[in-house]
This record gives sequence, C-alpha cells and structure tokens, in this order.
Amino acid sequence: MLHDVFALPSGKTLDICLSIQTAILEHKLAPGLKLSEDEVGEIYGVSRTVVRAALQALAHSSLVTIRKNRGAFVAKPTMREAHEVFQARALIEPAVARLAADAITPADLDLLKAHLAAEHAALDSGDMSKALVLSGGFHTAIADIADHRVFTGMVRSLISRSSLIIALYSKRSDTACESHSHGALMDAFADNDAVAAEEIQKSHIIDLHSGLDLREKESDPKSLSQALGLAV
Repeated sequence: MLHDVFALPSGKTLDICLSIQTAILEHKLAPGLKLSEDEVGEIYGVSRTVVRAALQALAHSSLVTIRKNRGAFVAKPTMREAHEVFQARALIEPAVARLAADAITPADLDLLKAHLAAEHAALDSGDMSKALVLSGGFHTAIADIADHRVFTGMVRSLISRSSLIIALYSKRSDTACESHSHGALMDAFADNDAVAAEEIQKSHIIDLHSGLDLREKESDPKSLSQALGLAV
C-alpha cells in the first residue's frame, strides 16, 4: 500500500511519513482527524515545508486527504467507497489469480513464498502495520505474475484503497492478513490449478469484505500530539 512512501528521500520527511503511517494503521489516529501542519511540525521539530512534503506523500498513498484551503486530514473512506472497492476486487482479482496460476514459474513461486514468510514473521512479531503492507503486496505480486497491464494497474489502485479500509474498519484481528487463504492460493499456484486459484481468491476477497465493521464510530478523544506521541 505504501510503497510510494519508501521512494522518498531519507531523513525527517521519511521518518514523519512512517510515524504517521504507523499511527493510522494501528488506529491511533482516527479517520477524519485534522493533521495541522503547525502542530505536526511542532511535534516532530521540523519546518512546515518538511511536514507538507510528508503529508503530500501520505496523500499519494491514500492515507491522507488534502482539501483545498482546509488542510490535511486522515483519510476517511465512506461506506459506499468501502463496499465498491471490495466489490471491484471480487470481480477483478479472481480473474487475475486464474491468469497467474497459468503463467506462474518456479521463480515466481519462490518469490511468493518469501513474501508470505515475511508476512507471517510480521504477524508473529505483532507488527500489524508491516503485516498489512505485506498482505497487500502479496496481492499485487500475484497481479505482476499474471502479466496483464490493465488488471495490474487496477489491482494496485484497489489494494492501496482497501488496505486503508481494512486498517480502519476491520472487526477481526486476523482480517489484515488471512494467512490460510494466502497459503491455499500458494497450493493452487504450485499445482497450476487456475480454477482453484480463482475460487480461493474470490472467497478470500468476500471474507475480507465481510470482516469490516462500517458502522459510524465515536471520535477518538486523543489529541494529535497524544496520538502521534505514541508512535514517535
């Protein structure tokens, strides 16, 4: 989801991106919370220029929304957007999995195995932010293997949007990374079983969708400094 953040120059801008990213994915910053440039700059001891660059990068990764003349806010996907994103994934990703099962090579399988191992390691260490990023990356890796440029672009966009939705609205601790589903996909890919891969991916996306709690929630009472103080 946040691969674009890692293309930023090193230094304070990257540090702020990663800190705010972690705070959002760990539910320490509530959806819709205003990210004041002055306050963020004071918290991290940097100029507004550095803060603005970090917020622009986070907006590019769909974690932050920048509104003209109003500033930056933690993204707050609507209920309709959440449903539509997962409906689109349920239509597109099963077809992508079928293509990948037909095209996959031993080298591709090794790449997916390594990716899945990293995902499990992140879960075991309790790093849910990293696990969520890796989980989304597993899906985009499948799209890369399918080698369908239009589908790949669509999957990348949908994963970026849905990863935030999962982070904000998941009602199950295991929803961010359904390791059994990913493992079942690996088995289907190893057997070049396109039909099984398609069905497993469809069931997986439907399960992710059903694991969301899209009801309106009370606002987090923490101030921005309190919330970011937990992540700095």
